[in-house]
Amino acid sequence: MNAKSACKVTTRNLKVFGGLFDLTSKVIRLEQIEKLELEQGFWDDSQKAGKIQKEKSVAKEIVDTYDGLQELYDEFEILLEYAEEDNDEDSASEGIKIYDRFTGKFDEVERQALLSEEADPNNAIVSINAGAGGTESCDWAQMLFRMITRWAERRNFKHKVLDLQSGDSAGIKSATVLVEGNFSYGLLKSEAGVHRLVRISPFDSQGRRHTSFASIFVSPEVDDDIEIEIEEKDLRIDVYRSGGAGGQSVNTTDSAVRITHFPSKIVVTCQNERSQYQNRVQAMKVLRSRLYEMEIEKRKEEQAQFESGKKEIAWGSQIRSYVLHPYKMVKDHRTDCEVGSAERVLDGDLDAFINSFLRWNVQKTDRSK
Repeated sequence: MNAKSACKVTTRNLKVFGGLFDLTSKVIRLEQIEKLELEQGFWDDSQKAGKIQKEKSVAKEIVDTYDGLQELYDEFEILLEYAEEDNDEDSASEGIKIYDRFTGKFDEVERQALLSEEADPNNAIVSINAGAGGTESCDWAQMLFRMITRWAERRNFKHKVLDLQSGDSAGIKSATVLVEGNFSYGLLKSEAGVHRLVRISPFDSQGRRHTSFASIFVSPEVDDDIEIEIEEKDLRIDVYRSGGAGGQSVNTTDSAVRITHFPSKIVVTCQNERSQYQNRVQAMKVLRSRLYEMEIEKRKEEQAQFESGKKEIAWGSQIRSYVLHPYKMVKDHRTDCEVGSAERVLDGDLDAFINSFLRWNVQKTDRSK
C-alpha cells in the first residue's frame, strides 16, 4: 500500500474516531466554559473552577489533536497533488515528511479514542513495592520508580512523591507517586501488575544471574464529590517521625501519617508534606483512590467471571519481563508486545506497551460482553 492509499484508509479511521470523541459536543462544551469563565463570581469558588478547568483542558486536548491531524492530512493532499500533476520532487519529498508526522499523530488520536473509561482522564496515583528478595528487589523497585517518573517527565506531566521508604542497604521498599496530567491514569493503568527483572546482579560478587520481582499498583485520583463512604470507626491513624536523608532535611516532629482501613485491609502512608495535617489529607486522598479502584475492579470481575485464563495481579503472575542478560528484551505477557532496547524502556519510553495494552484491553472488554 502506497502513502496515498494508506493515508486515505487512515483518514476513514479518523472519521470513526471523530465519532467516538463526540467532537461536536466537546466544541460546544468548550464554548460554554468560555462563557462561564466570563461570569461574575466564577473564580470565587476555586474548587469548582478547578474542576471545570480540568474538563476544559481534557476537551481542548482532544479537539486540538484531532484538528491538528486533519490539517496535516489536508496539507499532505495538496503536496501530493503538486507532486503528481507537476512531477514536483520537492513537493513529493515534503509530502513524505508530512505523512510521517501524520501517522505519528494518528497514533495519539487512536490512543485517545481507546481511553474511554470513566476514570481515564484523571490523575494517577502509582504505588511501587519491592517483592521478596531483599536488596535485589529493592533495587529493582527503584528502577521501576525511575521508569515511571521519567515517563512522566517525557510527557511534561508533573509528579509528586507522596511517600518513599528506602531499602535497608540499597533501593526502595516502596514508593507512592502522584502523576498529574490529562489521561495519566488511563495511560499508566497499563503498568499495574507484577514486573520481573532478569540480570547479572550488581550485588553478587560471583556475578550470578538473579530474578527479581516488584509490583506496581495504579489508581485514579478521585474528586471529593465522588461518594466513597469511609467511616471513622473503620480507620486506625498512626503518626510517626518521618524518615529522611539526614542533616537539615530531617523532620524532627511526628508528622508522618499511616492510615489503616480495616474493612479493605488497605494501608496507606504519607510523610513528604510539611505538616501532619497535610500528610493526613494526602493519605486520605490515596485511600479514597484505592477504594475507588477496588470497587471498579470488583465490578469488572463480576462482569467477566466466565472469562477464562484471567490472571490476578499477584506474585508469580507477572505482566511483563525485563531481560538484561544473556540478551536484552522487554516483553509484555498480556499483549506479546516486545521491545529490544531494555535501556530505552527503563528510561521511560513506554508508549509501545501502553498502546498495545489499550488495544488489548478494549478487545478483552468486548469479549467479556
